[in-house]
Amino acid sequence: MALMRCAFDSEALGMSTSMTVILPQPDPAKPVDAGPPVLYLLHGLSDDDTAWTRQTCLERYVSALGLAVVMPQAGRSFYADETHGNRYWTFLTDELPRVCRSFFRLSDRREDTFVAGLSMGGYGAVKWALRHPERFAAAASLSGALNVAHRRHAPDRPLDPDVWHTVWGDAPTAGPDDDTVALVGRAGADTPPLYVACGTEDFLYDDNERFVAAARDRGVPVTVDFSPGDHDWPYWDATIRDVLAWLPLCTRPAAG
Repeated sequence: MALMRCAFDSEALGMSTSMTVILPQPDPAKPVDAGPPVLYLLHGLSDDDTAWTRQTCLERYVSALGLAVVMPQAGRSFYADETHGNRYWTFLTDELPRVCRSFFRLSDRREDTFVAGLSMGGYGAVKWALRHPERFAAAASLSGALNVAHRRHAPDRPLDPDVWHTVWGDAPTAGPDDDTVALVGRAGADTPPLYVACGTEDFLYDDNERFVAAARDRGVPVTVDFSPGDHDWPYWDATIRDVLAWLPLCTRPAAG
């Protein structure tokens, strides 16, 4: 595997940003093809693009899968075009895939493209898959903030009002295109399979239960993993392995 951190200029953000990328080692015995499948893996509210590789054994987990992993930097944006900030939704969904394919040899086929994330990143991954289902073969959320409408004033752990103001301004709730419960409630037949994992001790557990109920009411295919765990890296390090095993990779190298 190749592991790199790449700094580049973003037109959408109007500044330099970074991403951490894992690339499978090319096999010289095999002909060059359309490129490896790719997983866009999103970070949480307090993290950056390096968090997954610093806090988990991700590089080792993907080494036998022939899978590229792209981990972008998105600040505390909730992967949205912020009302008082930057255009992180435009960056994520439009600019980032184009930049990645210009820098690296990656497949652009839907069946080879996946998205996942933790906490804020789980929210971003599901939002991206629901708003652009034609792009993804599967999407996964680990401890995702999947009910932002409730989270703004949640009695246990409300969302920081400064973060809300930056992202959504003075709006009383996120708009219908940023509310994942609303999005899954109108999901179509082309919605990719979803994987929703959350620890039963996590403060976001009830939010995940509500999202899963809405997905099932709509008939969206969803694999659910509600098992003991908290909102922490030991849980995510374990659960990302389950997500990787669940991804419908078209080809997997034979064990040897």
